[in-house]
Formats: sequence, C-alpha cells, structure tokens
Amino acid sequence: MNRGFVVRLLINAAALWVATRVVPGVTYSGGWVPFFGVALIFGVVNAFVGFATKILTFPLIIVTLGLFIFIINGFMLWLTSAVSATLGLGFRVEGFWPAFWGALVVSLVSTGLSLIMRPPRIIVHRDR
Repeated sequence: MNRGFVVRLLINAAALWVATRVVPGVTYSGGWVPFFGVALIFGVVNAFVGFATKILTFPLIIVTLGLFIFIINGFMLWLTSAVSATLGLGFRVEGFWPAFWGALVVSLVSTGLSLIMRPPRIIVHRDR
C-alpha cells in the first residue's frame, strides 16, 4: 500500500475525530475500524465530488474571495455523513451549521497535520 495514501487516511481520520469531539452536531458512534472507513469515504468524496464541485463553482469562489470553499467543504462533510449512514458506519452531521463548522475544523486540523507530516525538503547546494 502506498505510504502517502496511508498517511492521508490517518490525517483524515484524525481531523474527523477532532471534529466529532469539538463540533456539536458532528457525532460518531462505533469503533476505530469503521471510523477509518468514514475517513476513506471522506477522502473519496473530496477527491471526486469536491474537485468537480470546486471546478463548477469556480466563478462563485472567485466572487466571494474564496469564502464559498467553506460551503463546499461543509457539503462534502454532509455527503460523507449521508454515505456513512447508508453503510451503517455511525458518522452523522446534523444540519448546515454543524457541517460548516465541522468542515472548518477538519480543514484546519488536516492542514496542520499535513504540514507536520510533510517529508523534509532536501536542499542541494552546488558550487559554481
């Protein structure tokens, strides 16, 4: 399995877990293994649906100076909840505001962890 894929899955899982602990209305009931399923669903939803949605709403994102991204991310979290509920995984987002704040928390935690987990840059100096 690709190391980058596993790291991304762990980062998504950690970010979603923080959202379930911090944001009222974003809940999870179940064990760790199904939670990794939720993180996988979140990654797939963001990779495909999120990407397509951001392309289609690009003019609106520009007009709102990027703030519409938060609405899209909230929708992606809500969609993850809907798919997870269908599969019986126990992840639930109860409404627009929990989705919005949950997406904000997930984005912040995910960005922070991605910066920490990034491999070090190797700088090579060559004599001229």
